[in-house]
Amino acid sequence: MSTRLDHAVGLLERSLVGTRSVLGRVGPGDLGRPTPCAAWDLAALLDHMDDSLGAYLEASHGALRLLPAHRAAAPTYDDPAARLRARACTLLGVWSAAAEQGLDDVELAGPGGQRVGLPAELLVSTAALEVAVHGWDVARSLGEPSDRDGATGALPPDLAAALLPVARCTVACGRAEGHFADVGAARPGAGPVETLLALVGRA
Repeated sequence: MSTRLDHAVGLLERSLVGTRSVLGRVGPGDLGRPTPCAAWDLAALLDHMDDSLGAYLEASHGALRLLPAHRAAAPTYDDPAARLRARACTLLGVWSAAAEQGLDDVELAGPGGQRVGLPAELLVSTAALEVAVHGWDVARSLGEPSDRDGATGALPPDLAAALLPVARCTVACGRAEGHFADVGAARPGAGPVETLLALVGRA
């Protein structure tokens, strides 16, 4: 068993709990709602989340192809939020199994044939970060209230605090590749949720 990967899988599980809950509140009439990701409505955000979960599922086998364009489309369902909830359960299961099998590294294969190894626990921790932040996006799209620090059921303070080291390690690289907006401004003495949201470019 990989202890470090098992710890990352535990973090992923905590992220999935809140995000699956908020996805359960998405109805067909909500898909046109705006989201904190300015270029996307809720339907586009769910499509992006599905694409990301597909990549993380592929990586659980020890390799991930980094494609220049969109991945092959998943089968179409009438309820994209339900599909995501089901995929989230699958994601947790396959990575739990990978941890038990001692998976240490995931081979990333670029479109030009270049290959590089990435620690599996870093990839899964990044998945936990993405799941939690997009869960927060969905909650805000649905009008879920947040506290003064920005916390919602999908992103409570203890989870945000656990994800902060992951964000500090990964977001700068992702921003250079256009995956994150510019760092936002957090208030002096801001709590972990507001600090994390600022790091990933959320207001």
